[in-house]
Amino acid sequence: MSKLQVLIVDDEWNMRNLLRIYLSKEGFGTKEATTGHEALAMWREHQFDLILLDVMMPDMDGWQVCKLIRETDSTIPVLMLTARSETKDKVQGLGMGADDYLTKPFEPEELLARIYSLLRRSTGGLQAKQPERVVIEFPGLKIYPESREVHIQDTNVEFTLKEFDLLSTLAQSRQRAFNREELVDRLWGNDYGGETRVIDSHIKNIREKLHNAGLPYNPIQTVWGLGYKFQIPGDV
Repeated sequence: MSKLQVLIVDDEWNMRNLLRIYLSKEGFGTKEATTGHEALAMWREHQFDLILLDVMMPDMDGWQVCKLIRETDSTIPVLMLTARSETKDKVQGLGMGADDYLTKPFEPEELLARIYSLLRRSTGGLQAKQPERVVIEFPGLKIYPESREVHIQDTNVEFTLKEFDLLSTLAQSRQRAFNREELVDRLWGNDYGGETRVIDSHIKNIREKLHNAGLPYNPIQTVWGLGYKFQIPGDV
């Protein structure tokens, strides 16, 4: 079996070297980019299974790189590495389409846990046989869990890994109210050490995509003081 390939993007040699050592010990193949422009060129030229993307770089920051990647690829997992711990910075990264973030400095175990969580989501549905066409269907909206597709008015709409997982989780438990902690556990596992408000950023992105694609209602309702639930017009 070929190695899973990770693109490491960071302008600091020490950090790139550290990440390469961590990943090599786990059996990953790696390539490294020192600038945003170099990262985009390598991403276009090679096939990667995951991108580790630093935020603060001199020529083009990680937010811009992530945004450009997401314009054509909504499926590759992107884990952003940031020296900033402010919530607004994390929200900005998630708004650009990142799947997760990790604040420097971090422990190797935490980094690897986040990576494996993302890879389970991105590769777990790949099977030797063609997946069954199971569909979760609502007016104007179809969700295909096995093929990880979302169709709105019969048009395919791209969602990131975490966005899809969150939408699918809510839709499969229609009208059940989830708190943020439950959703974080389902999407990242109970070893996740980040903030539960990460859910709010993904919900915002999902709602915008559903609206922009022409869905005439908002199926993800806020349950004040708790979290979110999936509800369509007519539900009581």
